[in-house]
Amino acid sequence: MAESDLTALLRTMEPMLHPDPYGFAVWREGVLLITPFATVAEDEGLTVVALLAEVWAAGMTSDPWARISLTVHSDLAAVGLTAAFAGALGRVGISCNVIAGYHHDHLFVQWDRREEAMVALRELSNV
Repeated sequence: MAESDLTALLRTMEPMLHPDPYGFAVWREGVLLITPFATVAEDEGLTVVALLAEVWAAGMTSDPWARISLTVHSDLAAVGLTAAFAGALGRVGISCNVIAGYHHDHLFVQWDRREEAMVALRELSNV
């Protein structure tokens, strides 16, 4: 069952750092030939989020991003979780791009700041 209580969400969010870098890119050339983690259809093209190696292999460019998944099953209507982790990361100067799935939130932070982000998120979950 999805959790909506902010205190419980923070206490049990258990951030998980994925080992491989991801990339964000725009695809404008017909059928996408890679398997994306996520896509967003925008007027300017299809934003693709995928493993960085696949992004590069498809001829797209991207900086490396780390994917951190919160393993808690958060309710889509839960209030405050995004603000809490964005605030914790913002206080240490780390930008965060969020993709919310049905079960989990996935945070994308600069690849070279991934360990700092994990520390900030773990500290937040110990509140």
